[in-house]
Amino acid sequence: MKFGVSTFITDQGIAPTALGRAVEERGFDSLLIAEHSHVPVERRTPYPEGGELPERYYRTLDPFVALSAAAAVTERILLGTGVALVGQRDPIITAKEVASLDLVSGGRVIFGVGIGWNREEMENHGTDPRTRGRLVDERLRAMRELWTEEKAEFHGEFVDFAPVYAWPKPVQRPHPPVYVGGGEAAFPRVAALGDAWLANSETPEDLGPKIDRLRSIAGRDVPVTVYAVSKDPESIERYTHLDVERVLFYLPTEPDAGTLSYLDECVAVAERFR
Repeated sequence: MKFGVSTFITDQGIAPTALGRAVEERGFDSLLIAEHSHVPVERRTPYPEGGELPERYYRTLDPFVALSAAAAVTERILLGTGVALVGQRDPIITAKEVASLDLVSGGRVIFGVGIGWNREEMENHGTDPRTRGRLVDERLRAMRELWTEEKAEFHGEFVDFAPVYAWPKPVQRPHPPVYVGGGEAAFPRVAALGDAWLANSETPEDLGPKIDRLRSIAGRDVPVTVYAVSKDPESIERYTHLDVERVLFYLPTEPDAGTLSYLDECVAVAERFR
């Protein structure tokens, strides 16, 4: 089982360059970062974990800018979005950002995607929360065309463009792996459009049966990465008994000293199971 790091990079925590170096130096295989373009002050949508929405949600750096900075100072680690909110993103621009990052990183991109939960946030982007699932699916299909075709075109309900040239193409072929985030409602999307399931904070007890259901729906052995895992050794031990490719330790957003100390603690836990 592989070990990576998942976190929010903000203007109040460690810089992406320092974080990228620290993650690579400690032997982790990947760094995935969250995205929120903004958070409306007035919200009807409750925070999924309950209570007040943490400040880190509305202070995140643009993920592709942050990951490009990390790519410039690293050579080995995979760099991913966890998750990019595709329903809030123009597909042509996003396809170019993903491909550009894949190029400058030497083919190290994981494109983690999700439909989002904050309805007011997506409404500010002109997205109807009621149709966001269909919208995300269509944008992913359109991006795949832009990555793989010399003359790409797409005609759908939400995305429509005549043949276009769009470069660069990704280094990874046919395109960077798409890790689909979400719960069981996302399983059809994983099956149709995903290369892996990005399971968000799923407990080991719940995860095993869900992996079985996902693979039954997909008709193949879909790889699974678990996002935002605690550094509790007993939990990690239970994940090792499941068919999980990778777990991503959740890294709190802190300045350099606190971040490096927490990463060292995660390393100590990971070393028990490598």
